[in-house]
Amino acid sequence: MKRVMLILIATIAVGGNGCDKSSVASNPKVAPDTPANPAAPSQTPTANPGFAKTSEPNDILSILTVEHQVDLSSQRDGVVISLAKDEGSVVKAGDILGHLDDRTLQQEVIKARDDLKVTENNLQFKAAELKAKAAAYRRQQLLREAGLSSQADLEQAEFEAKGAEYDMHGYEALVESGQAEIHRLEIEIDQTVLRAPFSGVVVRRYIRQGQAIAKGDKCFRVSQLYPLQVQFQISEQAAPRPVTGVPVNLILLDGSNRLLSAKVVKVSPTVDPSSDSYDVVAQLSGPQLSNLRPGMAVRVEWPGTPSSRP
Repeated sequence: MKRVMLILIATIAVGGNGCDKSSVASNPKVAPDTPANPAAPSQTPTANPGFAKTSEPNDILSILTVEHQVDLSSQRDGVVISLAKDEGSVVKAGDILGHLDDRTLQQEVIKARDDLKVTENNLQFKAAELKAKAAAYRRQQLLREAGLSSQADLEQAEFEAKGAEYDMHGYEALVESGQAEIHRLEIEIDQTVLRAPFSGVVVRRYIRQGQAIAKGDKCFRVSQLYPLQVQFQISEQAAPRPVTGVPVNLILLDGSNRLLSAKVVKVSPTVDPSSDSYDVVAQLSGPQLSNLRPGMAVRVEWPGTPSSRP
């Protein structure tokens, strides 16, 4: 019996210890024993090492250009009757690109030439008349000196000679005016012909055959392909200041990061007050430039600016 009582007491003691432990664990006011957490570095976002930065704060971005590129505009109103060149055509200075209708002007030129011919004939007649009346005036002078003519006859002969001279000068002016009119019409006819202003390539055609256009409307865009240039601005406070002939490195922004070489050919003598900088023009040089075209984006590596090449 004594042994049974001891076993019962031991069982109760074990159950009591288990309840104490569970109550501690379930009590939210009691913090579990955990090792002290040492100070850990803060979790901050880091840059992706695989991301290629495309622009630095001091990068000079620009595009390839050429010195001669122009939109050829119509110099008069008219209707396009023919097109001789299209986009992509290689042209030389003076090559015909298209024609406007010039039939009315051609008829005006024919009339102006006929009128000029009549005026020239009248001028020849007036010249002959002046010659005759000048001779009559000289005879009257001789007769008057000999006393064989009156003063009135002499004055009449003089008046007719002077009148014939004035008539002749008037027709001379009409001849000059007629020639000027023909020259003006020839200029207008020449303006109906659209010509390339310099050698290059037709980049764009704005007009089509049969289209009525007005003076000043764009007709063609003609551009040189070479030599290629790049224009950029440098702060007045940046050093060194560029001089003609200084080499410049360019990075082609087409994904290839191709390195190009250029030389400074022009430096603006004035500073732009709005940006506190001045313009610089560099011309590309070196081999393998045939696949480059105006308008391609480049990055200028000027001394003092960080290079973003890989």
